[in-house]
Amino acid sequence: MSLENKNHQLLSKIATNDKHGENSPYFDGWKAYESNPFHPTKNPQGVIQMGLAENQLCFDLIEEWIRNNPKASICTPEGVNEFRHIANFQDYHGLPEFRNAVANFMSKVRGGRVRFDPDRILMSGGATGANELIMFCLADPGDAFLVPSPYYPAFVRDLCWRTGVQLIPVQCHSSNNFKITREALEEAHKKAQEENINVKGLIITNPSNPLGTTLEKDTLKSIVSFINENNIHLVCDEIYSGTVFNTPTYVSVAEVIQEMEECKKDLIHIIYSLSKDMGLPGFRVGLVYSYNDEVVNCGRKMSSFGLVSSQTQHFLAAMLSDDIFVDKFLEESSRRLRERREFFTKGLEKVNITCLPSNAGLFFWMNLRGLLKEKTFEGEMKLWRLIINEVKLNVSPGSAFNCSEPGWYRVCFANMDHETVEIALRRIRAFVNGREKGKTVEIKRWKSNLRLSFSSRRFDENVMSPHMMSPHSPMPHSPLVRAT
Repeated sequence: MSLENKNHQLLSKIATNDKHGENSPYFDGWKAYESNPFHPTKNPQGVIQMGLAENQLCFDLIEEWIRNNPKASICTPEGVNEFRHIANFQDYHGLPEFRNAVANFMSKVRGGRVRFDPDRILMSGGATGANELIMFCLADPGDAFLVPSPYYPAFVRDLCWRTGVQLIPVQCHSSNNFKITREALEEAHKKAQEENINVKGLIITNPSNPLGTTLEKDTLKSIVSFINENNIHLVCDEIYSGTVFNTPTYVSVAEVIQEMEECKKDLIHIIYSLSKDMGLPGFRVGLVYSYNDEVVNCGRKMSSFGLVSSQTQHFLAAMLSDDIFVDKFLEESSRRLRERREFFTKGLEKVNITCLPSNAGLFFWMNLRGLLKEKTFEGEMKLWRLIINEVKLNVSPGSAFNCSEPGWYRVCFANMDHETVEIALRRIRAFVNGREKGKTVEIKRWKSNLRLSFSSRRFDENVMSPHMMSPHSPMPHSPLVRAT
């Protein structure tokens, strides 16, 4: 018996099942970057990380606030007087000032058109923990949630790995810019019922990851009507709500249900975090906001497994309560995101690469269907391997997001400085021009080729290798730890 089989016998089924999601092209791109990371001077031929949805464009504003507000930290001479109180605090509800500040921040992000009750805020370790928490509250193993495609690849991990919940894609198409339709929802729901699958709810991301688009008010109303009529839950992932940088104005489900006379509010739940809007993924601030009293009570008990540290709560309560800073930050972040996206996409237009129109997020949905030699998912993967191995860019293939059409790729643009963006654009242009002339791009190959775990057809969360990465893997950190 192999050592791997023996280890599986010694471990639990949850620990060793195949729902962790790491064996997909999305995470293979992360492994490629971690094996050969780009550095402007130390490794200029390395892989540029464009698969990481981090917002690093406004760190200077936060750093300035920290320097001007030393009392916000209990680790400074100015703030040490609060040390004993904060170090001892363990209330599952969270610091009142933290919950109040977060509720106010969520309202500001949504234009002040809706108010949030601090007593309905549940804490968790990042959006990953918040997603899992709401699944544990709402569903049993084997139950399913509908989710419009394309959708965030790590939903497989966040929502399914330890809960036993399954995802049922709702197919959306480029013909209407991947908008969610009532017909697509009903078709997916009906098919699940015919297969005797218990559908407990629908998950939407607004703004969308990976599309970078926001849902219109009429679409949201149609979605709320759909879940009301079928008496299923609606989980709204709104973690990118503060990254809207262009029209139309962002509309939250919280705003929509205020206007609907007949609405089962106890079926509505919002996932939020500060990882994207504030660019603070390392702080691990994940939140569930539920209109259901029972979910709030149960979720608060479960939150004990992933509380936000009291030191982090104390610091963020001070920062988010500074209305002048918050207003300036949101305005400047929006401006910088808009400017960066426009620069990048206009650079792509010079080689006839188009992107889906979008107004939010830290990424755009790039259309490379014209570069596919085969208009298939296998063709998409072949092109992706060239981009990884030859162009040395980690962009994420649409098949990893369960996209219904080959040739789309997600490109993250807010996790790097301007100089790196320019280098990435030069590499893309050289690659496209080289393909037109039948030449290969002149970028030095890696000493060892990346071994990809996914080779043939589009990503399906139900078709993965059952093997975990070995504890002796040369990779220092699993890409699942930081995946966004």
